[in-house]
Amino acid sequence: MRSIVVLGSTGSIGAQTLDVVRSRPGAFRVAGLAANRSVEALAAQVREFQPDFVAVGDAEAAEQVRSRVGARTEVLPGESALADLCRRAEYDLAVHGVVGARGVVASEAVLARGKDLALANKESLVVAGAELVELARSRGGRILPVDSELCAIFQCLRGEDAARIRRVLLTASGGPFRDLEPEALARVTPRDALRHPTWSMGPRITIGSATLMNKALEVIEAHHLFGLRREQIEVVLHRQSVVHSMVEFVDGSVMAQLGPPDMRGPLHYCLHFPERAPSALRGFDLGVFRSLTFEAVDPALFPSLELGFRCVERGGDSGATLNAADEVAVDAFLRGQIEFNDIYRINRDVLERASGAGASIAALLGADRTARQRARAQVESLARTRAGSALEP
Repeated sequence: MRSIVVLGSTGSIGAQTLDVVRSRPGAFRVAGLAANRSVEALAAQVREFQPDFVAVGDAEAAEQVRSRVGARTEVLPGESALADLCRRAEYDLAVHGVVGARGVVASEAVLARGKDLALANKESLVVAGAELVELARSRGGRILPVDSELCAIFQCLRGEDAARIRRVLLTASGGPFRDLEPEALARVTPRDALRHPTWSMGPRITIGSATLMNKALEVIEAHHLFGLRREQIEVVLHRQSVVHSMVEFVDGSVMAQLGPPDMRGPLHYCLHFPERAPSALRGFDLGVFRSLTFEAVDPALFPSLELGFRCVERGGDSGATLNAADEVAVDAFLRGQIEFNDIYRINRDVLERASGAGASIAALLGADRTARQRARAQVESLARTRAGSALEP
C-alpha cells in the first residue's frame, strides 16, 4: 500500500486524484489532505479517508473543519499549513494540485525529504525549476509530471537516452479562440475565454489555454525537467487533445503518447509509477481517434507563447516574473478590470523588467513578489484609463 498526501484536494486535480484512489481499493492510504477554504468538501474528504493531517490555508476555515472532523485527524491552520503538512506527514508520494506560485514552498518541502512529487503545480518548475530539479537529484526524490503534455514526454522518454532527443513537440488545443482573427480578441469576455472546447480545468489554466500562456509555461517546465534547449522545443496546435505530446529522436523516429482528454490518465500513471496498473480508463476509441490534425501556431493570435521561450533564453528570475505577472493579469481579467489583450501586454512589460538573477528559491520568490507589485500597478493604470474613457462624452 502506497501512502500519499494530496495537496489541493478539493480542486480539479485533487478530486480526480481521489477518484483514482477510490478505483483501487487497498492500493493507497491517504496520509494527508490540503485545501484553502472549501470547508464542507474538505470535511467530507477527511471523514472518508481518515488522514493523519489536514492542512487548511484559511485560518477561519481551519476552525470550521476542526469542528467537523474527529480527533484522529490533526488540523494544521494558516499560510504555513501546506508546507507543514509536507514536512510532518509520513508518505511515499505527494500529489501537488495547488494552483499558483504559493505551491513552490510545498514542492521544496517534499523534495527536501527525498519524497516523490507528482506535480501538477506548473508554477513550481516555472518559478524554480533548476533549483527543484537539483534538489530532487541530490535528495533522491523524483518529480513525476502530471500535466498531460509533460507526462506524455516523460512516458515517451522512459527507457530512452535523453541525449538522443532531436526535439519535443508540445501539443496545444488552441482553446476557445483558435479560429478567431487576432483583431477579434479585443472584444472577448471572461465568459467566452472560460469555454474550453475539450478540457475541464480551473479558471487560471483555462484562461491560459485561451492565451496560450499555459503552453509558454510548459516550455519553461520542459526546459528544466528534461534539460532541453530552446531549439529543441516546439509547440503545435492539435485540436482533438488526443496526442498529448511527441518526442522526435535523432534518427527521425517520432514517439507520441495518446489518450482521450482525461486528467485521470496521467494521474493514474504517476500514482502507480514505475508500475502500470490496470484501470477502467478509456484507451483507443475509434470515435475519438478517427481524425487527428496538427497546425502551426499563429503568433499574431497567440503572442504569449513567445514569452516562454524568452524565459528559457534568459533564465534566472524570468520564469518567476512571468508567472507572477500572469497570475495577477488573469485575475484582473476575470474580475473585469482589464481586457483580454491586456493580459499579454502586462506579462510582456513586466517580463522586460526581470533582473535575470535568482540564486535561490528565496530570491526567486522575492522576484515573484516584485513582479506582482509591478503587474498590479499596470492593472490599476489600465483600469483608471478604462474608467476615464467610459466617462468621455
